[in-house]
Amino acid sequence: MRNAAALLFRSFLKGLIILAPIVITIYIIAWVFVKIDTIIPTWVGFPPGLGFVLIISSVTVIGYFGTRFFIGKAIFDFFDHMLERTPGIKYIYSSVKDVMSSFVGDKKRFNQPVWVRMNETPEIWRIGFLTQPDMTYLGMEGHSAVYLPHSYAISGWVIVVINSNIRPVTSMSPAEAMKFAVSGGITISDDTSTAVKITRK
Repeated sequence: MRNAAALLFRSFLKGLIILAPIVITIYIIAWVFVKIDTIIPTWVGFPPGLGFVLIISSVTVIGYFGTRFFIGKAIFDFFDHMLERTPGIKYIYSSVKDVMSSFVGDKKRFNQPVWVRMNETPEIWRIGFLTQPDMTYLGMEGHSAVYLPHSYAISGWVIVVINSNIRPVTSMSPAEAMKFAVSGGITISDDTSTAVKITRK
């Protein structure tokens, strides 16, 4: 009886492991779809899904014309200039703009993964992303700013560390390094050996 119960419980856990990522992914996609689709008020009378298509299409068209045509770029540069100099609004606008530019676009900040030595004895390293390679302008000569993402979260924290405690990550791309950090080190490439020999003294 106990063996049957244990088998059922293990099967349940395995099923949970298989289904949970699929269900959660579908739920997040559906949630994003509904949120975008309902940006256009329901009283407009659009059928479900059309609002999503219109919003995505509009953003794509704006991005295309805003970067490839002189008139479009001039218009967006005007609004950018105006918002960055409007009291009160400029702090919100510039902060959101910097955060978005850090993840997407031509000025991505999280594209230089590095190892940061947090402790020497015992030696402890953390993975992060170099965001400011030179902090001299803030009076921290020979130091750099590194962003350390939290595992299983979208948050993180910034540290200023001496350059001798920083090493570039050469075995992973920026995307792989971010996945490695956010997953708590679980995500690794398929060709990487997971066998670790632990010795006790």
